[in-house]
Amino acid sequence: MVLMPSRLTGLRQASGAVLALMLAGTALPALAQSNTELRLNKVEGEVRALQRKVFPGNGDKMFTPEISAPTPTPGTRLPSTSAMTDVLTRMDALESQVARLTGQVEQNSNRITQLEAKLATTQPSTTGTSIGTGTQPLATNDAGVPVSTTPSGQIAGGTATPAPAPRPTPTPGPTPSPAAAAPSSSRVQAVSAIVKPSTGNAEEDEYSYGYRLWEAKFYPEAQQQLKMYLEKYPRGSRASWGRNLLGRAYLDDGNALEAAKWFVQNYQADKRGDRAPDSLLYLAISMKQLQDTKRACIALSEFGSTYAAEAAGRLKSVYDTTKGGLKCS
Repeated sequence: MVLMPSRLTGLRQASGAVLALMLAGTALPALAQSNTELRLNKVEGEVRALQRKVFPGNGDKMFTPEISAPTPTPGTRLPSTSAMTDVLTRMDALESQVARLTGQVEQNSNRITQLEAKLATTQPSTTGTSIGTGTQPLATNDAGVPVSTTPSGQIAGGTATPAPAPRPTPTPGPTPSPAAAAPSSSRVQAVSAIVKPSTGNAEEDEYSYGYRLWEAKFYPEAQQQLKMYLEKYPRGSRASWGRNLLGRAYLDDGNALEAAKWFVQNYQADKRGDRAPDSLLYLAISMKQLQDTKRACIALSEFGSTYAAEAAGRLKSVYDTTKGGLKCS
C-alpha cells in the first residue's frame, strides 16, 4: 500500500509529539528530584545547627529520623516505593525534628530566665560577711542550724534567755534655789510683819507694798508683788516706777540678766517716764556685772547724753561710780 504524502506528514508529526511527551516525562522527575535534594540539604543543615545548640558536644552526628522505612517481617511484602517517595518521607521527618528542637530551645531559654530571676530575689545578703577569710564559724543551736550571736553574747534564734535591758539612769532634776524653796516659818513671820498700806488708792497701795518688801530686802517677795502690780496696772501712774523697781529687785537678788531685761523694757516703753533714766543707768550696771563692757559703755554713753540733768544731779554719784569702773573708748 502506497501512503499519500499528506498522511505520511501526519504520522511524522504524531511520532514527534509522542517522543516529546516521553522526554518530558523523564525530565520532570529529574527536575523535582533536584529541587527536593536542595530542600533536603537545607533542612539537614538546620538540624545540625540546632543539634549543636541544644546538645553541644555531639559533633555532626544526625538524629535518627522519627519517620523511617518500616522493617520487613517474614511473610510480608512491602509496597514498592520510588526514590522520590523515600526522599519526601525523610524530609518530613527532618522537618518534624526541627520543630521539636526549636520548641526545646524556647523552653530551655524560658527556664533559664526564670531561674536567674529567682536567684536574684532569693540570694542572701553578704554585707559584712567574709567567707574563707579565717573568721570564726557561726554558732549552731541544738538542731544544728547556724545562728548568729548578739553583742551581749546571747544566741539569736536559740533558747538562751535574752539579757535584760539596762535600766535608764534617772536624770537629776535641778536643785531648787533657796528662794524657790519653801520659806521658813521665821521668814513668813518677818514678811507678815511688813504691813500693806491701805490708803484707799488701790494702785498706789499695791506699788507701795512692793517697795516696802524690796526695802526690807525680801527680794523674791518684792518681785512677786511688783509683777502682780504691773499685771493689774500696766499703764498706771506708777508703771515706770514698778518696772524699774522690779529690775532693781532682780539686780539686788544677784540676777543681773533678768534685771537687764526689765531695765531695757522700761526704757523702751517710755523714755520720758519718771524712772527711764534710772533704768538706762542701771542697765549699764547690769552689763558691767555680766562683764559685757561694750554694752555697758553704750548704755552709759546714752545715759550721759540723753539725761544730762540726771547725770549731773540726782544720779550723779551712781553715774560717776559706774563710769569710773569702766574702760570705755
